[in-house]
Amino acid sequence: MSEPIRIIRCLTDNYAFLVPDAATGDATLIDAPEAAPILAELERTGRRLARVLITHHHSDHVDGLADILAAHPAPVFGNAADRARLPALDHAFAPGEALLDGACIVFDAPGHTLGHVAFHFPALKALFTADSLMTHGCGRLFEGTPADMFATIGRFAELPDATRVYSGHDYAAANLAFAANFAPEADALAARQAELPRLAAGGLPTTGTTLGSEKALNPYLRTHLPEVAAAAGLPGGAPLEVFAEIRRRKDAA
Repeated sequence: MSEPIRIIRCLTDNYAFLVPDAATGDATLIDAPEAAPILAELERTGRRLARVLITHHHSDHVDGLADILAAHPAPVFGNAADRARLPALDHAFAPGEALLDGACIVFDAPGHTLGHVAFHFPALKALFTADSLMTHGCGRLFEGTPADMFATIGRFAELPDATRVYSGHDYAAANLAFAANFAPEADALAARQAELPRLAAGGLPTTGTTLGSEKALNPYLRTHLPEVAAAAGLPGGAPLEVFAEIRRRKDAA
């Protein structure tokens, strides 16, 4: 059995991730919010840092990078289209490119920022979405439009339901409370409402839900459903219109 993905809590509510490679003993770091907890996890696991993949330029995803690289020199990968705002890159990729000998596929994921990307590891059934699709929600639209984020999430929705979604923040409780207003599947909602306090009590991460679970709970993945449109006050509304209205309400919440 392969070693699990390491979910590392950083700052107040950020996550970083170490993706182990069983064949080499290396690890790939996805985002670098804060150095100390990431360095501690590398020390604890004894993994060599092989590379760092950056999802977007916001400081709470890159500020730990310099100190991490000082202790564990490794190449940094990021979106070529956004390289002026990213830390110095050793490999500038384009969305759609396959990395790590095909083990990782880069998804274009604009919305939160225009240069945002996500990383899909098909063999691991893992999708690292940072501040695009989030646990029970989606990221705030700082630069992109509702149409950008709607298209981003639509690309993710085409992946298998067993895909696990690893988002960049622990906003699960607030997102779920908001999602409850937009006709989630009742049984899935009750189960998750019971689970989240147990995770919090145990200090366990809330990210890593399956895409299938998100399709049952996350209103941004359910805007095509009549009951969600009605709950948004837009009966018969087009999915993008419903998406934009739900995001507008979340911004105002």
